[in-house]
Amino acid sequence: MSLEENKAIILSLYEADNKKDLTILDEVISPDFFDPTFRLRGPESYKQFENAFFKGFPDWIETIEDIIAERDKVWVRFTGTGTHEGEWRGLAPTGKKITFSGVQIWRLIDGKVVSKDSIIDLLDALKQLGVIEYTEKSKGALALE
Repeated sequence: MSLEENKAIILSLYEADNKKDLTILDEVISPDFFDPTFRLRGPESYKQFENAFFKGFPDWIETIEDIIAERDKVWVRFTGTGTHEGEWRGLAPTGKKITFSGVQIWRLIDGKVVSKDSIIDLLDALKQLGVIEYTEKSKGALALE
């Protein structure tokens, strides 16, 4: 597959994700898919993870800020925003809107996604949800405020 074809596949995943339509996963996610960040294996595990996220954040939208393809990888820098309106990972709905950015590195072989690594700040997302609080000491060390 060309670099442009690989980018098109990944773009279609983000578009489908924003529509909460996971049917494309059957077409483009390899049976050997692995996500080391969230410990997902195979397309069904990926679908379960996404559906659980959609239940927690039904208005979740991801905006692609940058996309770069090189060899068998597609790098995406994105910003996601959503409101915590349903249970997510055992956390009762808070009604809080969160925004975070991240980078995802997708690897494709023969038009199928075989892996996805995510670099995201879950600590900040949990802080926005009110699950954790920074101490005065950590605020200084992390230059947060």
